[in-house]
Amino acid sequence: MIKKAPRSQLKALIKTKAKSNVNLRPAADAMVELVILLFLNGLAEEARATAVEDRSATIRAKHLRAVSKKMLKKARG
Repeated sequence: MIKKAPRSQLKALIKTKAKSNVNLRPAADAMVELVILLFLNGLAEEARATAVEDRSATIRAKHLRAVSKKMLKKARG
């Protein structure tokens, strides 16, 4: 099982990256964590598809690099 980041560190990171003083609801950090997990899941699926196209049984760094720019554009909207 993957070890989760501590909630206090995630809240502190969000507050430091915010452009203004923001108040976070109790479930906000959990929602951010879920969005990150969804992004990583999509990235893994796209990298797997790229690996299959290359007839590779494993996902390598080159497959992730090939898909990461496209996935980041999709995540931004």
